[in-house]
Parts: sequence; C-alpha cells; structure tokens
Amino acid sequence: MRETDLYPPVKAFLEAQGYAVKGEITGCDIVAIPASADAAGPPDPVIVELKLTFSLDLLLQGVERQRITDWVYVAIPAFGPRASRKRQQRIVGLCRRLGLGLLVVRDGVVEPWLDPAPYAPRKLKPRRTRLLREFALREGDTTAGGHARGKIMTAYRQAALHLATTLADGPAKASDLARDLGIPKAREILYRNVYGWFDRQGRGVYALSPAGRKALAASTDTSASSG
Repeated sequence: MRETDLYPPVKAFLEAQGYAVKGEITGCDIVAIPASADAAGPPDPVIVELKLTFSLDLLLQGVERQRITDWVYVAIPAFGPRASRKRQQRIVGLCRRLGLGLLVVRDGVVEPWLDPAPYAPRKLKPRRTRLLREFALREGDTTAGGHARGKIMTAYRQAALHLATTLADGPAKASDLARDLGIPKAREILYRNVYGWFDRQGRGVYALSPAGRKALAASTDTSASSG
C-alpha cells in the first residue's frame, strides 16, 4: 500500500461534503476548498496529510499546517487487528489535544473519527489530589525520575516498611502502631497486607511474616549500599 492509495477515498469523501479537492498543493497532500465559497472573501481551506502509519512526522506535518488553517486532518489506514482499543483511544486523545482531525480509511471508505477543535483539557481533581497527597507523604526523594523498572518507593511502601521495622521487635497492636508511628492508615495497611509482610496474630494484633523479614533485610542492605 502507498500513501497515494489513500488519496482517492479521502478525495471522494470530501467531495461528498461539497468541497473541490486537489492534491499536492504547496506541499500539502490534500487541499479542499468549499465549492460554494463566498467570492467576497478567501475560503477557509481544509488540509489533509496522508500517512500509512500514525507517527510523529505525521503530527509535526499536521501542526505545521495549522499555521495555514484551523481545519487540518491527518488520514491513516484502519488499525490492524493487533492494535489495542486503548492505543486507538490514546491516538484520538493526542489528536484532540493538538487540535487535529483524524480520518481513518477502511476498505476504501473514510471514517471521520475526529474533527479539529480547540482543546480545553478537563482537569481531573481526584488525580490532582492523589498526586499532591503522594508528594506530601513521600519521605525524601527516593526514586530517580525516568525509573521505569523495579519497585518504586511510594509513600505506601515507606509506611509499610516503618511498620515492618517496628514489628521486627515483636507483635503489636495496629492501634498502637498508628499512634506511635504517626501512620493513620496503619490498620488498613496491616489488614490489606499488599506485600505479604504481616501475619495476623489476633484481633488487631500483627507480627512480621518471613516475607516481611526478608523485605526488611533487603531494604536495609539497599540503604547501606546507597549510603
């Protein structure tokens, strides 16, 4: 398949919308002008950039064309069977953020997935709250930015390690740990036992499990080596 194979269906689609269409106008793959454009003023053109794959180059071309008109689309072939729904949603979201329209050509038929429009992101307050809470609770700067592999030292993990350190001396009540260590969610952390570090000994009483002792030793070794 070639990029020129996308031209006929996209041209036919635009002509059906009442546009006069021509290809390769001053470097633009497709330029469409309203067939009934008012002679009193210049028409607002539609520009479409064609690519066989969704790529950074395609987005850069589209953004550059926005210096000419607000009506800029990118057109690509239909996604293959291996493309996840999440990836398709992310592509649409990216185009929306850039103010680009998106046309998908499937079996010679154009599917308009998105029209160009100014982007005004809706702030997600729960995510903002979670981010600020994690920043406030995290002790020190424990993980370098860009760290994609391995375990990240979150505030939750730090709290669990504090509990494990105290329980290494023997079983204790969750309420006492919450008070003495200043960890309001100590009871929840011990009960959920996400890492498998704690053993419930009785009502509200917890001890350190073998897995917890191993994790605590590993954390101590890591701290010693980094120090």
